[in-house]
Amino acid sequence: MPHDAVLLAAGGSTRLKRPKQLLTRQGTPLVRYVAELLLSTSPDRLVIITGGSDEAVALALQGLPVDICYNPLWNTGLASSIQCAARTLSGRDRSILIAGTDQPRLSLLHLLRLRDTLPANANVVTQYKKGAMGIPVRVSAATLAKAPEVSGDKGFRDLWADLPPKKIEAPELLEDLDTPDQMAEAVKAGWIDPPA
Repeated sequence: MPHDAVLLAAGGSTRLKRPKQLLTRQGTPLVRYVAELLLSTSPDRLVIITGGSDEAVALALQGLPVDICYNPLWNTGLASSIQCAARTLSGRDRSILIAGTDQPRLSLLHLLRLRDTLPANANVVTQYKKGAMGIPVRVSAATLAKAPEVSGDKGFRDLWADLPPKKIEAPELLEDLDTPDQMAEAVKAGWIDPPA
């Protein structure tokens, strides 16, 4: 199914106190690991939104066929990164697969399920458990075009308030990397490498 892809990699990881984008999984920085998963879905374009640690993140992506978009407002919250993606992909009439860098258990199979859910113009969200949803998501071009309507840390939920998205369950993606305790659990489970 024709689509573009976006990787949100601009966060400052303030609670973790180290750039989560650069934590590694089997020696590969998470930002590159997720970028390679997204590339495996065969997008026409993959846009990486950077902000915090942008030079190191760009270095970790070296050699991949991606467009890097620096978000100068990255520290104002998720909405500014979504807006950066919307500006970069403006005028392209196709769905957009969007992922982040802090879900070390993300799989290609899950991304393909998001990509291939019909109808092609539907918004599709990952459901971690009842009442808990989030990225990765697939949004329509029309939904992404509403990005200027959100602000701060408000994200996709506000973009599809008038039309609930389809849901694909993935309870394993509830585990993310926001705090040192979560990082320690991920290392213990073997989802990421011990930090250097």
